[in-house]
Amino acid sequence: MSDPTQALLLYFIMPLWFLAGVADWLCHRATDIEHTTGAKESLLHLLMFAEIALPLLACLFIEINAAVFLLMIVCFLAHEATALWDVSYAAPRRYVSPIEQHVHSFLEMIPLMAGLIVAVRHWGQLLALFGLGPETPRFTIALKGDPMPVLYIVLVLAAALLLELLPYLEELWRGLRVARSRVRATKPAS
Repeated sequence: MSDPTQALLLYFIMPLWFLAGVADWLCHRATDIEHTTGAKESLLHLLMFAEIALPLLACLFIEINAAVFLLMIVCFLAHEATALWDVSYAAPRRYVSPIEQHVHSFLEMIPLMAGLIVAVRHWGQLLALFGLGPETPRFTIALKGDPMPVLYIVLVLAAALLLELLPYLEELWRGLRVARSRVRATKPAS
């Protein structure tokens, strides 16, 4: 790979994101999330996953242009708002350790770092989105003309599924199970 920005993005930023996601899930398990903030916080985690997964999928499969940058910016801002909502909800209800707070900083900044690296690689279209530079903004949705290696795409999608989505779904399942048992415990015996 001759482009160092692409190598950083693919082989440093992406694995770092996956590791931070696993670390966050482990922090949630350590604080017994299913008995504290429960399924509601887990749903927020899944929402944040979706807010990052959408631009990630776009960058994996679609030509990077002004439309993709617009999607990345909107999703990043939505992710930041949801992260604030998440911490505002969780902090009064469960212990959010300094380690978890540090992990959250990674989970918030990694999408920004990734977006900046993509911006460096497609600077003209980022500027065009804001009416700057010589390029005309393109808002077409087209598959990449020079696709990423299939093995890399398979590995990224498998890692996202196994290290991010499934653990957060498991977290949601634990929260729902506890919530159901609480409802059963409060029902009067017949």
